[in-house]
Amino acid sequence: MAEDHDLAGFQPGQRLARGVARYLRSLGFVSVEEFVPTRGLRVDLMALGPKGEIWVIECKSSRADFQSDSKWHGYLEWCDRYFWAVDTEFPVEILPDETGLIIADAYYGEIVRMGPEEKLAAARRKKMTHKLAMDAARRLQALLDPKLPGM
Repeated sequence: MAEDHDLAGFQPGQRLARGVARYLRSLGFVSVEEFVPTRGLRVDLMALGPKGEIWVIECKSSRADFQSDSKWHGYLEWCDRYFWAVDTEFPVEILPDETGLIIADAYYGEIVRMGPEEKLAAARRKKMTHKLAMDAARRLQALLDPKLPGM
């Protein structure tokens, strides 16, 4: 299958992020991978929903990957909902109950537990929406014109 060949260079977490992004798109969300909401933090996926909601999704490919993540609490203040994305083999019982859960593979995903909603303050929502738009536009411009100075 040609599509499987396209995934050859992807790491397990990147495969999960791809499937989650596809799933979120079916819900009307757009997302940016490897997004930096603030200095020192990098989330696997930051998603913007059709009503302006902002979700953070962290993709974990193994128990060790999850256990080595000590920054995830810091992501909560940058989103309305927080989710873990894992595959069907992941030991989901180790994930905190007070977070959302998406089961995914490289092709799709599904929410199995909705993360609790903690609405962002209006100023932070505006800042994150603007930052998401700017980051996505820069990435698109770099793809369309990779020799543009400053890219």
